[in-house]
Amino acid sequence: MKDKIIHKATELFFKLGFKSVTMDDIACEMCISKKTIYKFFANKEILIEEGNKVFHEKIQNGIYDIMAKSDNAIQENFLIRKMFVEMFKIADTSPLYQLKKHYPEIHQKVVNQEIQVCSECFRQNIIKGIEQGYYRKDIDVESYIKFYYTLLFSINENTVSEIETQKLEYKALEYHTRAMATQKGIIELETQLLNYIK
Repeated sequence: MKDKIIHKATELFFKLGFKSVTMDDIACEMCISKKTIYKFFANKEILIEEGNKVFHEKIQNGIYDIMAKSDNAIQENFLIRKMFVEMFKIADTSPLYQLKKHYPEIHQKVVNQEIQVCSECFRQNIIKGIEQGYYRKDIDVESYIKFYYTLLFSINENTVSEIETQKLEYKALEYHTRAMATQKGIIELETQLLNYIK
């Protein structure tokens, strides 16, 4: 039951907003009593935090799965981008923006977790891209990691609309890739841009 509550609550939070969804709304949507929810979660903040942990694990597993299966570093980033679009398609407002505005302490925990995972994924991607000849060998890897996650988190924390967030993230990915790409990488980037639009 606990997992079902987390799943439904997270779905509602993303769709309607963390602030506007109440414990009553979740109970009503699941056709259970509010008492049942409080049996597992002392308050809404704990439910939000638990939901974010579960969602974070889902994202992490999805990213690692794509990294293991992708043909090249540039394709990998576009597949990850598509995964995020699919996961957040029900959200009207950027979840990170909402957390920052209404639940700053939870937001900070989420950001700290995401930075660790993102940094490691970006590092592996850049090293893979250099080895494959898609990215330049003279890249300062740590600086590029910081540039990219700073850009992505800035977009997420300061853009209200999830649709607008996704558009800007797509542009940031193109920008990030062009900054690192060799001629071979540019050709692959153009291919991925065409495939992404389709």
